[in-house]
Amino acid sequence: MRDHVTAAGTSVLDELGLDPGYIVKAKLALRIQKTVAELGLTQREAAALMPITQPKLSLITRGKLDDISQEKLEACLRALGHDIEISIGPRREGLGQVRVRVREAA
Repeated sequence: MRDHVTAAGTSVLDELGLDPGYIVKAKLALRIQKTVAELGLTQREAAALMPITQPKLSLITRGKLDDISQEKLEACLRALGHDIEISIGPRREGLGQVRVRVREAA
């Protein structure tokens, strides 16, 4: 078995060959989890700030994303103080890519 190295600036999620829409939702969910932890909030406290219930937040933190929309995940991030930016690059030949970039505060 060979060791695999994920290139800097990429995520293991990007290399799994999953549906791009699911990858976007997974990355948004991970950012929600990280922010809740950084703020030191319980799930109940965090859910009170967001447009979801605590049981739904629990599902998100466990990666159960089938019954939650990307739009709802974005609303949760906005409620936690994050800006969401959607950028469409120039057209090119072949299939376009979907990426989620997280900018850390300076």
